[in-house]
Amino acid sequence: MAKVIGFGDLLVRLSPPGYQRFLQASTFEVNYTGAEANMLVFLALNGIATEFVTRIPDHLISECALAKLRTYGVGLSHIAYGGDRLAAYYLEKGASQRASRIVYDRKHTGIATAACEHFNWDAIFEGASHFVFTGITPPLGPELPQICEQACREAKRRGITIVCDLNYRALLWSLEDASRTMRRLLSFVDVLVCGREDAAKLLGVGAVRAPGEDDRPDTAAYAQSAAELTRQYGFQSVAFTLRETLSASDTLWSGMLYQGGTPYLSREYRIHLVDRVGGGDAFTAGLLYGMIQGYGPQHTVDFATAASCLKQTIEQDFNLSFAGEIERIISDETAGRIQR
Repeated sequence: MAKVIGFGDLLVRLSPPGYQRFLQASTFEVNYTGAEANMLVFLALNGIATEFVTRIPDHLISECALAKLRTYGVGLSHIAYGGDRLAAYYLEKGASQRASRIVYDRKHTGIATAACEHFNWDAIFEGASHFVFTGITPPLGPELPQICEQACREAKRRGITIVCDLNYRALLWSLEDASRTMRRLLSFVDVLVCGREDAAKLLGVGAVRAPGEDDRPDTAAYAQSAAELTRQYGFQSVAFTLRETLSASDTLWSGMLYQGGTPYLSREYRIHLVDRVGGGDAFTAGLLYGMIQGYGPQHTVDFATAASCLKQTIEQDFNLSFAGEIERIISDETAGRIQR
């Protein structure tokens, strides 16, 4: 039986209602989120055993966040408690030509002050089949690169499939620090998910898009980057999301999975965005779901891309979609019609 362990931060998301700017807001809508938590919510909702691992302060708001995850069936048996604060981020949703804005508030949080002794990876990985983490987690605290490495070493020792979404965030650490740390961690990883820009900037594979260059993804260049990443790191699979931004409200979206020397490309979706935050997490969760279900590489990337497409039509960060809905998107049975 599959069981997915996710390690990362848990945050409060605070957003003005609708498309209001921060300057207009007199209230904030509250949501709980985190890249790895977002992935596990989707998997748990669709019948996969999960376990979320983090460190948070022992207070009421933390318990509210855990209660939200528990609602969807995410396992919470290995939560470490400590630190002063739960992380937060503020989101101002963009529209048309106005871009979305995010402000992070992550200092002095539970995970930022985490230490290696807070996590018993031998117990955490009992019965696990997959481990997922992202490049967001290592920069959050001084010991987190070492904690992530300990987790990866134990997972590798047990033969657990390790999945990493590279997910570079310039607001969290420098390119130099990110490159040095992630290159070391990727030596343990089996499945890499990333954007081509991150692969170029952090790993030196492929070219960074020049200013003014056409935003249209070059699928041949993506395939070349995936092949080179596989050659350098020995990944079982490399997956990319391919986005062409039309405006803050509309985007073209597809995915590529490189496996066994062959690139598999999904169909392209034109999405009118409701909430794009969590779209990449939904893609990674969809890949995990496809791998666990034993789908072939084409079906897996089709499923992951459609899952991510559907998430971006859903408010807030969780992909509250069922596998059957996603399969109908793939087969184009719905096309926005009312399902009766």
